[in-house]
This record gives sequence, C-alpha cells and structure tokens, in this order.
Amino acid sequence: MTIEQEPFAVDVIYALPKQQKIITVMVKPGCTFIEAVKQSDICAFFPQIDLATVKLGVFSRQAKHDEVLVPGQRVEIYRPLIADPKDVRRKRAEKAKDEGRINKITGAKLS
Repeated sequence: MTIEQEPFAVDVIYALPKQQKIITVMVKPGCTFIEAVKQSDICAFFPQIDLATVKLGVFSRQAKHDEVLVPGQRVEIYRPLIADPKDVRRKRAEKAKDEGRINKITGAKLS
C-alpha cells in the first residue's frame, strides 16, 4: 500500500534593499528548488534574475538547483555581492593607517 503525499506550500523569496517579494506556490513532492522558482514566476517582477546562474538557498544555507524541497522549507533567491567584504575591510584598515588612526606596526587603535 503506497501513500501518496499531498502537494505542499513553499515560499519563494527575493529581496532588494527597498523592495521584497514573497510568493507562495503549491508544489508536488519531488519538486526541486529551481522548479519552484520557475513555478512562482518571480522573474516577471524581477527580470534581472538569471535562472541559469542564480544562487538559491533555504534558511541562509545555499542549496543546489536540483535539490528536492521538503515541506516546511522556503526558497531564498540570493543577489550577487557588490563588493568583496575582505577587500572592503582591507581598504578601510589601510585608510585608517594612512590617516594615523591606528598604529602602523601593530594595527592597534591609538588612544
């Protein structure tokens, strides 16, 4: 005797600094992350999303496009980084050194 699972709801989420969209779609068991994104038609609202290269995740954990969804999960669509955080920190430290706000040898703050 096989028990077929019922379709379940999944939220597809995309956020910009001043705008966000959450679309709830009903998916069948075995649905993948990318299939849920396509089913949500979120690209109609955000045409800049490239489905071939977009990074997806669930609760801040990156997921593969072909990973299967389970009930209770949500699909998060991630935007590309504008700047590398390591480079930004490095430049900020160099600027502080040049301005004399930190010790040039140890990197400690001056009092």
